This record gives sequence, C-alpha cells and structure tokens, in this order.
Amino acid sequence: MTQREEQTPSDWWRTAIIDMSPGVIRMRGYPIEQLIGQVSLAGMVWLMTRGELPTPAQAALLESALVAGVDHGPQAPSIAVARMAMTCGVGLNNAMASAINTLGDIHGGAGEQALELFDAILASVDAGLPLEQATRAAIDAKEADGIRFVPGFGHRFHPVDPRVAPLLAAVERAREAGEVSGRVAEVASAVGDEIERRKGRRITMNIDGVTAVIYGELGFAAPLARGLFCLSRSVGILAHAWEQRCEGGRNKGPIPRHLLWTYDGPTRRDLPSDGARHPAGAEDP
Repeated sequence: MTQREEQTPSDWWRTAIIDMSPGVIRMRGYPIEQLIGQVSLAGMVWLMTRGELPTPAQAALLESALVAGVDHGPQAPSIAVARMAMTCGVGLNNAMASAINTLGDIHGGAGEQALELFDAILASVDAGLPLEQATRAAIDAKEADGIRFVPGFGHRFHPVDPRVAPLLAAVERAREAGEVSGRVAEVASAVGDEIERRKGRRITMNIDGVTAVIYGELGFAAPLARGLFCLSRSVGILAHAWEQRCEGGRNKGPIPRHLLWTYDGPTRRDLPSDGARHPAGAEDP
C-alpha cells in the first residue's frame, strides 16, 4: 500500500487551529470555555490567524483598524451589491457572500498592495539602501509596471480621509509604549513625501494605507490585510443587507427605474426581409 492509501480519515485534514472532539473545543490549545467572555473578537482574530494571544495593546490597535473599515456607504460596490441582492429575495448570507466577492484588487485589495509596497521598501532598507532611495526605487518599479496610482494614497471622495489621523495617532501611542516599532509608519510617510515630490502636491493617505500601516506594524503578512478588510467590511455589509430587508423593495438595480443607461450602439435597423443575410453562425441550406 502507498503512504496515501495508509492514511486514516483523521489524517485527511491536518490543522493547528482547532482541536475538537465530543465535549471538547480548543482554539490554538485554549479551551473555548476559557476564551468566552475573556478574549475580544479582535483578540480571537489575532489568535486564529497568528497562533498566540495578542497583548491588550496589540488587540486594541487591531480593533481600531477593523472598526475604521466597517462601512463607506451604498456608493461602495460591495455595499451596493449587498442591498441589491436583498431585493432579489435571497438570504442575508447570500447577500453577504455576493458583496464580499466584489472585494478584489481595485475595491478592497489596496491595503494588501500598500503593505506589499511598504514591505518591499523595508526589505531594501534592511539591505542597506537609504529610505528615500528605497522609496523612490519602489515607486519607480510600480510606474514601470504601468501602475498609475500608489496604493494606499488618495481618495475620490475625501480630500483628507477622516479615518487616517486617529489611526496614525493610535500607532504613535503604540510606538511610544514599545508595542510596535514605528518602522512601517515611517515608510508610509516617506511614500507620501515621494508622491508629493513627483506630483507637486500632497496626496494624503487613505483607509487602505493607514490600515496597512497598522497591520504591518502588528506583523501581519500582506495577504492577510485583504482578509482583515473583508472581515471589517462584512459588518457594514450585514448592516446594509439587514436594513434593506427591513425596508423592502423588489429587484432594485443600480439606477432608479426612471433613469436609463447611455446606449452607444448602432441606431435602429431593420432585419432584411429578402433572406440575403443569415444570423451569425447560420449556414446556407
């Protein structure tokens, strides 16, 4: 028998996350009955993704980032999709899944991209490159790849994103308390300076950039920044889906019924009556 054929059903899945058997539930080794009422949801997110419990300061900083990204209104595609889905008669879970599935590279993924940028700059600095030079090289590489916007900076609605200042202040307090190094925040500031040097005006950080700073300072891998944003935004998605269900409405699309989209195809034309033309793909008899 091969090694694979010798595997028992219990070996099919392997996990260091949960130990569960009749009457027993342990998360990363901690009995669930001890975690309930003692560890916050943010603390559980940390424990489940990182393997250990956070310090109170780490949990508080993570929670601040999660709270900040909860919602941004029905103009955000994920929220709009959740509300439209509810008017189609689906359940809350369907609306939430539909909405979360819209969180991709453009909507929802910039935090991951920003942290990747910050990590790349930090790697160059650790290799001996001065911060300013490392920052310039990293942004040059983005532009060479055809990327027009530096992830984590600028906002189409807010000249100054109101979520950034309190989150950066929280990072600074954590740095002063020795809970984080402050290096990622320093890199993010250098990126802002480099953007200003190139454009001749200040482009402020946005929610994706500042949460990337927090996740980076807390030691999360860049891909987890997107997952954490999904967790955060799912709270707003749930709230909007529930509100729409309470309001009612049927088959609401992205625009009101009295408005029509812009049509830019051919003007009216009549189908030839002499059979001279055949539908696409048809063959002569």
